[in-house]
Amino acid sequence: MRINMVSESEISVRGHGVHTAYLELTNALQDRNDCDVVVNQFLKPVKTDITHIHTIGLPSLLKLVFGSSKKVISAHVVPASLVGSIAGAHIWLPVAKAYMKFFYRRGDKVLAVSKMVAKILEHDLGINRDKITVLYNTIDTSNYHTTPSDKKAAREKLGIKTKEFVVVGNGQIQPRKRFDSFVNITKQLPDIQFIWIGGIPFKNVGADYKRMQSLIDNVPTNLKVTGVIELDQVKAYLQSADVFVLPAEQENHPMAVIEAAAVGLPIVLRDIPEYDDTFMQDTLRCNNDKAFIDAIKMLRQDKKLYENYQKASQSIARRFDSKTGASQLVKIYKELLV
Repeated sequence: MRINMVSESEISVRGHGVHTAYLELTNALQDRNDCDVVVNQFLKPVKTDITHIHTIGLPSLLKLVFGSSKKVISAHVVPASLVGSIAGAHIWLPVAKAYMKFFYRRGDKVLAVSKMVAKILEHDLGINRDKITVLYNTIDTSNYHTTPSDKKAAREKLGIKTKEFVVVGNGQIQPRKRFDSFVNITKQLPDIQFIWIGGIPFKNVGADYKRMQSLIDNVPTNLKVTGVIELDQVKAYLQSADVFVLPAEQENHPMAVIEAAAVGLPIVLRDIPEYDDTFMQDTLRCNNDKAFIDAIKMLRQDKKLYENYQKASQSIARRFDSKTGASQLVKIYKELLV
């Protein structure tokens, strides 16, 4: 079976979850002996059985419209993803929604990254239910496995003291990620070192860019913002940490949570319905900044609670390992080709 994996993140902006999801799935397929994977053949014609598309820009559209292979689309982005991510999204959202309808409807199979996304595809975008399959984002969790010596080495590399308690967040800095909440939490816990992995990869195009940049420029002394960095550096920061916190108020199925879980960090998330079918009871879920602060304090003070949520993270890592995801995906491909 020959597959062309397509993602415009290879030729444009990286530093976001779609790029990570595409890389992880591509690597997992390449490790199999029943798949011949061609990567990002945008311009020249290439004969494949499956064209698997991860982004929705013009190069991807051309691959979707032309060619005789079966078209599989991973729906990483839905209209709600744009609000609080891209500047002026509320103005041109109806146009974006119409475009997504057109784009996703042309797929032979549309892969929803969560059950919530599947509902949006069917009810908001009018995609035929028979075309929709839920396939959660996955990673090679073995690549993130962290021993005490790995944690020590990561801290030495990053200049973090051995006994320092470190809380890390990860994601693009944009309104929907609630970086403002993360900053506020940091201010209330001055004796803890906080790190936010990520920056504003789309710069002025990002939603509320000036306010987000102002937050970055004026963070408290116990918060470090890394900016957009490569995945191996992301891994080092995660390995150096004690707790992972993501206060985002809208997500589909964030790769950052799976990466942190694979490292073995207790996970603290905002209590939003997108997580109901994915991370469920395996995370501490909070409704406001005070609840986040209390959760961090409890994990710091209660060794038993900390260990319980470390074990819960191991459960997340097992569910969303890329070998499992690749096996499920190959089965979907084969059903399309029958």
